Amino acid sequence: MKEDAAYVWRPPFVCLPGKNTTRARRTSGECGRGREIVAKDQKGAIVKKQRVVVAMSGGVDSSVTAALLLEQGYEVIGMTMQIWDYAGYTATHDDSFGSCCSLDDVQDARRVAESLDIPFYVVNFEKDFQSRVIDRFCEDYFSGRTPNPCVLCNQTLKFELLMRRALELEADYLATGHYAQIVEDDGRYFLTKGLDSAKDQSYFLFTLSQQQMAHTLFPLGGMSKPEVRALAARFDLRVAEKPESQDICFVPDGDYVRFLEEQRGSDQLNGEIVHVSGEVLGHHRGIYRYTVGQRRGLGIGWTAPLFVVGIDVENRRVIVGEKEHLSRSSLTVFDCNWSIATPDQPFECRCRIRYRHQEVAARILPGENGEVHVEFAQPQAGITPGQAAVFYDGDRVLGGGWIR
Repeated sequence: MKEDAAYVWRPPFVCLPGKNTTRARRTSGECGRGREIVAKDQKGAIVKKQRVVVAMSGGVDSSVTAALLLEQGYEVIGMTMQIWDYAGYTATHDDSFGSCCSLDDVQDARRVAESLDIPFYVVNFEKDFQSRVIDRFCEDYFSGRTPNPCVLCNQTLKFELLMRRALELEADYLATGHYAQIVEDDGRYFLTKGLDSAKDQSYFLFTLSQQQMAHTLFPLGGMSKPEVRALAARFDLRVAEKPESQDICFVPDGDYVRFLEEQRGSDQLNGEIVHVSGEVLGHHRGIYRYTVGQRRGLGIGWTAPLFVVGIDVENRRVIVGEKEHLSRSSLTVFDCNWSIATPDQPFECRCRIRYRHQEVAARILPGENGEVHVEFAQPQAGITPGQAAVFYDGDRVLGGGWIR
């Protein structure tokens, strides 16, 4: 690799300056897709290894991804995104170099890269993360929606900005530790579920474009978590037994209300709690404190358990009702991304309306301005505006969008 001064490995980290995007020449070679890893001349001599940038978070999945690709013969470069300095929000000590998770995670990624003897870089995307993920996260909550920041982070940072950096390094691919797979069928790429159904992350990746999938590798897509940990032990990786993170990275304590109030101020959008019958049952201290399907924390006595069934932003009302009022037989999805040709006729599929939701039979009816109307075979509980709806044909992702 050419030693451009901006990209020389300088432990413990180096932040890359912004550059214009340059598109790398696509060559053969994709992990798990049955292609050559190296290019050869007419005499069969190796002239170029396939170069892959691995998005390293400091966890076991991305670390095994890097080690596995290196073992398979790729030229591997490690890269970590610094996306969130949460010292002013959640840090308990003066540690201003906080990433999406912690400085320890950045250091874990660096040490794994060092043990594998691969180049390693940290790229600073804090401003982009604020404008593309945090600001929308807050705006959605204050507009009565429940956002999914992991989808947004994948869409706008990992597979846009980080992919751009990978191509600037003349990499052929960006690889991540996601539990998903990519297949090519008749000239089109399709995202499919990871083999381990308990870990499948295809839901979070529905926004991938054809161009992005052509330059993406998911080496762990055909593995289970125990198999990945076994590989980490075989590779003698320091993170082999590292626990998984459970919360949204920028709200590690899970207190979304505190985070939103630190971002936008407290006691906003207070108003009434109203039963579906129209009866006012009480008052709330901000619609951002509530999400459709919520039961706990309402502070209202009633003859039956009550759930949040809707949020009236214009009138600052939280609408509550009994469980039967939670279910709906249809929804509208906007800002869709399709792996299939953009549909212009109704079709049948299965739909997942949140990450841990079991997809169900649905009929998709294309509408105007890129929207689609989704009709379910059976009413679904807890349809939540702001979440993603993803459409499947078996294990294959057909497309998806955002619930209006």
